[in-house]
Amino acid sequence: MAEKILKMNKDAKIYVAGHRGLVGSAIVRRLQGEGYTNIIIRTHEELDLTNQGSVKQFFEKETPQYVFVAAAKVGGILANNTYPADFIYINLMIQANVIHNAYLYGVDKLLFLGSSCIYPKFATQPMKEEYLLSGELEPTNEPYALAKIAGIKTCQSYNRQYKTNFISIMPTNLYGPYDNFDLRNSHVIPALISKFHSAKIKKESVILWGTGKPRREFLHVDDMANACVFLINNYDQNEIINVGSGFDITIKELAESVADVVGFTGDIIWDSSKPDGHPRKLLDVSKLTALGWQPVIGLKEGLTSTYKWFLENQPNI
Repeated sequence: MAEKILKMNKDAKIYVAGHRGLVGSAIVRRLQGEGYTNIIIRTHEELDLTNQGSVKQFFEKETPQYVFVAAAKVGGILANNTYPADFIYINLMIQANVIHNAYLYGVDKLLFLGSSCIYPKFATQPMKEEYLLSGELEPTNEPYALAKIAGIKTCQSYNRQYKTNFISIMPTNLYGPYDNFDLRNSHVIPALISKFHSAKIKKESVILWGTGKPRREFLHVDDMANACVFLINNYDQNEIINVGSGFDITIKELAESVADVVGFTGDIIWDSSKPDGHPRKLLDVSKLTALGWQPVIGLKEGLTSTYKWFLENQPNI
């Protein structure tokens, strides 16, 4: 690992893997907003990150100096339960190919995006970084969590053996523009926005999974992108670091907030026969705070701007 943290030059060659996704698109916006001018992007059609040979050819040709690994197969409880093999296979392949070739072709620094679901189901709250692998995982997203843990350990192992500078950051639940609003495989906030909007138009009630009692932490993706650029310029440790807002709310409170933003005034029915997932997920962000970073987008402001984006960008609404 480097003794002195080297900050990215504005003309540094930066590859953002997964630039069309929620986090990747936000990272590109942030980099462009901060004046970085040499950003490399590839669509899935142009570069299949699960294909080892294609990824090797890409790194050999482009030789990026910095890499953000934001490419991943993601989804909520329903998607994780329905496609567990896809979640573990696709994420393992993407990570292994990108991280290994970043080492082979001399990348100066790589930032790997993990997930707060890596922590044990019944971890003490808020969850500190050292709680990783201290207990059993939440069964509903275990394949995804195991893939992300493997990504973390891959980065740490390459740092130990090859003296690379690969950092791993653990974001909390994210939301914002370019999220996936498809109810079959979306996360909770885009799913709620989509459900409440549809129900408002059709004048129907809304049925939601679980009891509404679990507590969750949320961070707007533009804050997350800000943290990613901050950390690649200011963090050089082998240990993982959490990124979150530092506070949580119940799913019931969240649903009521989304309903208010959308303008839904009908009935909300909770189907307690469906799983809740983790009882609580709140990250300890003291490590990040000590470095001098804080989020700036409040939940109500973030939900309002996300619904506005949804209205402007979703077809057939």
